Amino acid sequence: MSLKFEVALQACTQDLARELDIVLPHSDGAEKRLHEAMHYSVQAGGKRLRAFLVLQSAHLFGVSKASALRVAAAIEIIHTYSLIHDDLPCMDDDELRRGLPTVHIKYDEATAVLAGDALLTLAFEVLGDESYHSDPAIRARLVVAVARAAGPQGMVAGQMIDLDSETVNEPDVQHITRLQQLKTGALIAVACEAGAILGRASEQQFLALHAYAHDLGLAFQIVDDILDAEGDAEAMGKAVKKDADRGKATFVSILGIERARTQARMLADQAAKHLEPFAEKADLLKDLANFVIERRN
Repeated sequence: MSLKFEVALQACTQDLARELDIVLPHSDGAEKRLHEAMHYSVQAGGKRLRAFLVLQSAHLFGVSKASALRVAAAIEIIHTYSLIHDDLPCMDDDELRRGLPTVHIKYDEATAVLAGDALLTLAFEVLGDESYHSDPAIRARLVVAVARAAGPQGMVAGQMIDLDSETVNEPDVQHITRLQQLKTGALIAVACEAGAILGRASEQQFLALHAYAHDLGLAFQIVDDILDAEGDAEAMGKAVKKDADRGKATFVSILGIERARTQARMLADQAAKHLEPFAEKADLLKDLANFVIERRN
């Protein structure tokens, strides 16, 4: 991982924290507990890879940083909502996220549900606001793209398939790939496509970024499965080995650790090749592909 990439990722994290503080609600009224839970979950940290994808894909087309940051904040807010709901007792029943108690543990289950609901709807308020882009057609296209990625044709569909997977007899690689393309990959893809939408990219440019994001998302999930199988809970900031304990099918359970590693590397290399039309302007996105497979948490 290059020093330039490390600096850019850190800058993204800092810029995003400031932007999130602007868009998240603040109140001392009766709704204060809800707003505190929203801040707690969103500002708990994380790798901010989706935000980085928005910023770097927007950079390819000369989009202003202010516009890209606002869209990045909306997508990170949706990602956090999904984590809150994933952690609930009725879903994955996790007590730790990003090294901190999950929202339903820190507050209570009802507050966690409402905080997730509030974050999801807030994200679309942010995307619909004219302050970050004057063209209503661009804002509408972003709203539709993000809704499709997050909803019943994307992330939520993947969550449902994931829940059902524990009862599927002998799921194969095709089943797990589709699950992860929806649950994890859809939001990663739209984060990358957001920059292309903001920058009015050509169809060829848009497809190149979509192909990059597709391979990147799968590589990311394969590494997630590897880390769940052999990672350290303290380094990960969440429970590990839960998939195996629940008999859940993953890329690791189907392919084995070494084949999974090989597949992740192949996907990362393939993702980087999709960016060749953008030349050196896409160097940080290429570095991200390496970061995804080399990460330890």
